[in-house]
Amino acid sequence: MAVARKSRINVGLVGFGYAGRTFHAPLIAATPSLCLHTIVSSQPDAVASAWPDARVVRDVEALVEDEGIDLVVIATPNALHAPFARRALEAGRHVVVDKPFTLTVAEARDLVDLAKSVDRLLSVFHNRRWDADFLAVKDLVEAGALGRVGRFESRFDRFRPERRDRWRERDTPGAGIWYDLGPHLIDQALVLFGRPLGITADIQAQRAGVGADDYAHAVLRYERLRVVLHADMLSSAAPFRFAVHGDRGSFVISGLDPQEEALKAGEMPGGANWGADPSPGTLAREGGILEPYAGPTGDYPAYYAALGQAIRGLAPNPVPADQAREVMEVLEAGFRSSKVRKEISLS
Repeated sequence: MAVARKSRINVGLVGFGYAGRTFHAPLIAATPSLCLHTIVSSQPDAVASAWPDARVVRDVEALVEDEGIDLVVIATPNALHAPFARRALEAGRHVVVDKPFTLTVAEARDLVDLAKSVDRLLSVFHNRRWDADFLAVKDLVEAGALGRVGRFESRFDRFRPERRDRWRERDTPGAGIWYDLGPHLIDQALVLFGRPLGITADIQAQRAGVGADDYAHAVLRYERLRVVLHADMLSSAAPFRFAVHGDRGSFVISGLDPQEEALKAGEMPGGANWGADPSPGTLAREGGILEPYAGPTGDYPAYYAALGQAIRGLAPNPVPADQAREVMEVLEAGFRSSKVRKEISLS
């Protein structure tokens, strides 16, 4: 599966919208083992302005037929993830797919099987495993600092009362907040606690004129643990990002990891203060003792650094497709639960 030991791995990026432009292009370019070689886009001038050394092509076929491309990164609207990933794998390329992996579990299983059959690496960009606030939570949970966790809450609260004219908010396959933010919420929960026994979800559209869901509230049931996942567009005062409660203490942290805003502002990853969370969380101990707690710095560049090593056969895949398939199973079960208004088993 590993590529030949040439100096850098040539990457073809499919899509130069928000995800491709903001996340993938700068993170790929900042990874020494990777080369941002080609970008598939209908905006050649925008690509040339941002990445003048990258070749621009207008369709996926032109990209995958280039024998010089080792890795294809899919950063398109969600409905195109599965067909484009399939085409790249069939052409013998390693593949990264932005989240959500696919639109359905069936598509996810199909791609996992295909990647194994052609012996190509298939990975999914669950970048929020490397958020600073999540890393703090992960450290505390894994160290047992909070004891046995009884309740974990994870929220993305936004205030966007007016509909934006973009595909994510239209009545189109793959649109909506559960496809957009649900994969992040679910993936982080699975990393911490594994597969739940069941999910109960309420997914709906709340704002006027929105064609896709913009509110999602889900409870994952474990044997003794309850995980609450929430995202909406009508919260002007967000209570927290994470809250973790155990029998030895609690941890609460607010705000958002700063890496996305830094990338939007044009900062290149890897600077001296990259990923540092400006607002540490609060650790509450027995007896009402409160103390600030800051975990490791956020590290989105770690994903592509690890991916380059994995393609060379020197390290494991940072987000194996099987793990992303499991995220899709929970995501799809959430849609079913909301439709029938009852818990869907995941055991």
